[in-house]
Amino acid sequence: MIQSHLGEIYSLFTAIFWTITAICFEIAGKKIGSLSVNYIRLIMGFILISLFTTFSRGMMLPVDATLKSWLYLSISGLIGFVIGDLFLFQAYLEIGARTSMLIMALAPPITALLGFVTMRELISVSDFVGMFVTIFGIAVVVLVKNPEGNNFKFSRSIKGIVYALIGAFGQAFGLIFSKIGMGDYDPFAATQIRIIAGIVGFTVVILFMKKWDKLKEDVKNMDATKYLFCGSLFGPFLGVSFSLLAIQYTTTGVSSTITSIIPVLIIPLSIFVLKEKVSPKEILGAVISVIGVTILFVI
Repeated sequence: MIQSHLGEIYSLFTAIFWTITAICFEIAGKKIGSLSVNYIRLIMGFILISLFTTFSRGMMLPVDATLKSWLYLSISGLIGFVIGDLFLFQAYLEIGARTSMLIMALAPPITALLGFVTMRELISVSDFVGMFVTIFGIAVVVLVKNPEGNNFKFSRSIKGIVYALIGAFGQAFGLIFSKIGMGDYDPFAATQIRIIAGIVGFTVVILFMKKWDKLKEDVKNMDATKYLFCGSLFGPFLGVSFSLLAIQYTTTGVSSTITSIIPVLIIPLSIFVLKEKVSPKEILGAVISVIGVTILFVI
């Protein structure tokens, strides 16, 4: 029974891991900034996963990967880690991890639309209903009625919302390229390739922005480092690896549906760890969005 649902189980663990990492990186980002958080957590994640593969596969680096795997997984790493996560982590600072992860629930509908545009995958009536419900749930949280008129205005920073949207697109594109590049290759080694590409990408960004001096100072921030280590353990190491494990045993649609419960899982952590006040409307919006993603891939 468990064997036949390994993909779903791995997806659930992925959701839990990413919920923890979102909180850790929001806290660390407020201390040292999103760029340093991204770079340091990839270095930490690479060290952790390299130690693991040394014992599990007998090799520290993914030297047995095919050229195709290196190509597509590297593209996935650049899109997912460098572009997607850079903007997502900045969204954490602008609108918080809770609202950012709620907007990230748009990743599965975006993936479905990308499948239609690039591979002419059919979108059914229920798919459109699921997309509408997901967007409606997010709108419940990020839109409020303008007291000065009959229109609506954003209850969160527009810049933060745009950053989170770019993060959602990054995750969607990254998942598609991961699926193509990984095949039946070891998911932890595949994650290594994605992380290597991410480190190279962020090195270029830091060089271009001339942020090396700030990065050196941020590395010495021990208060941020403990949250970075926790986030790296549950994010680039366990979270990403389990997400790739999941799509080896189930479809990207089913996996995306299960991991989309993060906006609900993150609510208790926001209350008890970040000491945030969560309104009934925000809880309702998160639940509606999860229902929308479920409709998209289950019905």
